[in-house]
Amino acid sequence: MSYFVYIVQCSDNTLYTGIATDVQRRVEEHNSSAKGAKYTKTRRPVKLMYSEELDDRSQATKREIAIKKLSREKKLELINA
Repeated sequence: MSYFVYIVQCSDNTLYTGIATDVQRRVEEHNSSAKGAKYTKTRRPVKLMYSEELDDRSQATKREIAIKKLSREKKLELINA
């Protein structure tokens, strides 16, 4: 099963990074479900800006942590690359 690391842009222009097996479903959850992250619930709607496919959950988690450590500027560079 593939995992994805994704970045969404919230309505207040902040960026949120997460992992999922189905990115579209997860973005929908962020926008309209109680299953959305606490951070994004008050910043709806969110818009998918970036996703990256990885082989397993371990790799996805490591990549998520690495992306979360990046500055906003570096995250925007990743999105625009």
